[in-house]
Amino acid sequence: MRMTLKIWRQPDAATAGAMHTYELEDVSEDMSFLEMLDVLNEQLNAAGEEPIAFDSDCREGICGMCGLMINGQAHGPDVTTTCQLHMRSFNDGDTITIEPWRADPFPVLKDLVVDRRAFDRIIASGGFISVNTGAAPDAHATPVPKDHADRAFDVATCIGCGACVAACPNGSASLFLGAKITHLGELPQGQAERDSRVVSMLAQHDHEGFGGCTNIGECASACPKEIPLDVISQLNRDLRTAIKHGH
Repeated sequence: MRMTLKIWRQPDAATAGAMHTYELEDVSEDMSFLEMLDVLNEQLNAAGEEPIAFDSDCREGICGMCGLMINGQAHGPDVTTTCQLHMRSFNDGDTITIEPWRADPFPVLKDLVVDRRAFDRIIASGGFISVNTGAAPDAHATPVPKDHADRAFDVATCIGCGACVAACPNGSASLFLGAKITHLGELPQGQAERDSRVVSMLAQHDHEGFGGCTNIGECASACPKEIPLDVISQLNRDLRTAIKHGH
């Protein structure tokens, strides 16, 4: 296949960027999207040009680093991570526009690479438990109802890629935050700090400059792990409870 690629190029965080157009021949439909970018970078290297910077690590859809806006959609046309998107999702002769995440809390560092440490700071503000468990407990020392365990496992699949933020017109990270709040809130070990956790993490979310949620639902539609929208309802319920308790 032959592709026309319009790609955001930005040399560093302090310099203005612009779209650049590249032509790529002989793209196999079996290539992943990142493999296609690797081929383009080989072509640029051979021509003595600066290769395109983009994030990736596991290339197995579990680390969340590879996020890109592809034709205006977070991670592209399929509900998957960018690294698991394949070129068979496109047609011969297509023009593909590739941009970094667009959100103030995710500043562009270079080309398609953004700084997502805002998510790390949200987690550090309360996305953990600090219960002193001592030695390893017996397997069933703290029973967890199956529906709670299933719910916790389901929402724990969030990989923190930021697609929810990139897809949201408000630039909200409420789906990410709701997933983390719900994950720990479903477990007995997470109860001691449940009130303080939601207050601290939401305060950090707002401090980082993420927008508010207006329940548009683009976040859940773009999420490669299909985190359900109702985790935001859980976030709001936990917040109301924490306020009632004086937090």
